[in-house]
Amino acid sequence: MTSSQPSNHLIQESSPYLLQHAHNPVDWYPWSEESLAKARQENRPIIVSIGYSACHWCHVMERESFEDEEVAGIMNEHFINIKVDREERPDVDQIYMEAVQTMGLQGGWPLNVFLTPDQKPFYGGTYFPKQNWTQILRNVALAFKKQQDQVVEAADKFAESLQASEILRYGIQPTDSELQIATTRRELVEIFSKLAERFDSDRGGMNKAPKFPMPSQWLFCLRHHFLSDEQSALDQALLTLNRMAEGGIYDQIGGGFARYSVDAQWFAPHFEKMLYDNGQLLSLYSEAFSITKNDIYRQVLEDTVRFVGREMTSPEGGFFSALDADSEGEEGKFYVWQYDELKDVLGDSADMVTDYFNATAEGNWEKGNNILYRTLSEDEFARKYELELPEFSLLIAQVKQRLMNERAKRERPGLDDKIIAGWNGIMLRGLVDAYAALGEEPILHLAQQNAWFLNEKMIREVNGETALLHTYKAGEDSDRNQIEGFLDDYAFVANGFLALYQITFEEQWLHRADQLVAYAIRHFYDQKEKFFFYTAASSELIARKKELFDNVIPSSNSAMARSLHKLGIMLDKPEYTEMAESMLSRMLPLLKKYPSDTANWAVLATEMASSMAEVAIVGPDYQEMAGELVQHYHPNKVVLGTSERSDLPLLQERHTEDDQTTIYVCYNKTCQLPVQQVSEALEQLQRDLS
Repeated sequence: MTSSQPSNHLIQESSPYLLQHAHNPVDWYPWSEESLAKARQENRPIIVSIGYSACHWCHVMERESFEDEEVAGIMNEHFINIKVDREERPDVDQIYMEAVQTMGLQGGWPLNVFLTPDQKPFYGGTYFPKQNWTQILRNVALAFKKQQDQVVEAADKFAESLQASEILRYGIQPTDSELQIATTRRELVEIFSKLAERFDSDRGGMNKAPKFPMPSQWLFCLRHHFLSDEQSALDQALLTLNRMAEGGIYDQIGGGFARYSVDAQWFAPHFEKMLYDNGQLLSLYSEAFSITKNDIYRQVLEDTVRFVGREMTSPEGGFFSALDADSEGEEGKFYVWQYDELKDVLGDSADMVTDYFNATAEGNWEKGNNILYRTLSEDEFARKYELELPEFSLLIAQVKQRLMNERAKRERPGLDDKIIAGWNGIMLRGLVDAYAALGEEPILHLAQQNAWFLNEKMIREVNGETALLHTYKAGEDSDRNQIEGFLDDYAFVANGFLALYQITFEEQWLHRADQLVAYAIRHFYDQKEKFFFYTAASSELIARKKELFDNVIPSSNSAMARSLHKLGIMLDKPEYTEMAESMLSRMLPLLKKYPSDTANWAVLATEMASSMAEVAIVGPDYQEMAGELVQHYHPNKVVLGTSERSDLPLLQERHTEDDQTTIYVCYNKTCQLPVQQVSEALEQLQRDLS
């Protein structure tokens, strides 16, 4: 639909996804008290249709059904129609996705759920072709008219199920908060062994398609290898990172990763690019680079950071949410190449470069198109053509720029310019990790710019407390469309600030993290069940959920537990560390049973399986020494620094030795002999690990 069509109630929204539907003939409303009240007053069932701007099948269903006058007529006559951006309202999506799965149906997006006027679900599904959707609309409308009592009874049962405690459902038992380190180490072996049963040892990742990056799983493998020297954990993680970096899931020309690969070879991506994937993958490849110093990982980091700066960063310093899979109505059209196009752009080097990127005259994908991917590294390929590596690397850099310039002439995929606090926190952490690994100043500047954006645009003082907004969009009304932050926003932004402090040693970021965590404890924590709700106590949905299981994004509870653990050590707040220990100890049985779905909890377990090193650096060269220290892989540490003095608990009684910058390596507030060389501190860290 074009903007010349009459608009519906979405026209005042800021979400790009909702605005995509603002000129549909369907009389869409946003999720609001107005739309819900209308359903109650008119006693009409509700259709909640949930998607997001980069969702391919959401676009398909819109074209087939929501732009169709006949279908819209049925929807408008019998239903109150509500469109929801799942990224803007993850709380709504969470409830109704679980409802559909409870009905025994496959979840996914678009998600279309039928509710009673009081928000209780009774039927739903995902994508429906037009004919099926039309028939479902008529059947549901008739059932609600003729058998409303039965429909309401069924909905009440579904609502009761949704309101049941996740803690009770999964049999999570109360335990003492103290976590025994020896026990945790033994259990890490069990967790890894269970996870390894699903490894694809040939192509990386897990053993079936589609393949998602799932960064937390490989981060756990790196951390487990660090603690245990389990070689297979390192091997599988690096194999996965190598295959992803070579595959079509990685944008070989412009950098950045697509959301997933539809096949088991990482070849054909679902072309949408999500901020949260790329932020997590920056952290993962940074750790891998710190271990291996592999130039492939350096290239991925540098190119992905450039992609984020070029295509995902607002003028104010916030990071946008996503790039669509589609352009010109076709999935992947922006990214794929006809062979003749490549020949024209590349000229004399075309034969060698098309060989490098595995492009063929017939095309290696649909409609004669080529997805660019690699099977050999630059070094291996240079040897194949008897070229010197520097010469070939320069050629490839030039080729990428020429292809980038040519690609820029195409119609670009749609940009979701909504800025989400939690996803920005993930990217902030990724950039800090990339800077720690590479030491390149532009990366740090991008991270600092984002931190200031979050601080100034998405944090606000409410009744003397530091609260977060969930979303921000430039130019939107200061009151309208603002959504309060959810638990993952608080957890990920706090985590990003903690990481930034440990690179810049600007204490405001540490204190900001503490303020956000304190707010979350007051407004989200369940004192009875000892986990956090996803929504604040002010939520008016039919259920308050607790997000326990990790998925493509770590669960909000595991992310908050990791922030609590580190913050508790850095600020000497044992109540924080005890809270994190209690959460992990109660989750351990689920880690051993479902390691694929609890990988970020498993990362936390590695951080608690040996005492966290407390590294304090004091003196005029503290920044330089910290920069050198963090380029060596030792994930089980926190780093604090100051030139002279600080009121932070771990720095209060630290001082320079003979005016030289001094490093203190401590465990549980007990320090080893102070040293003046990073190499000596690294020896102490390694010795205490063993």
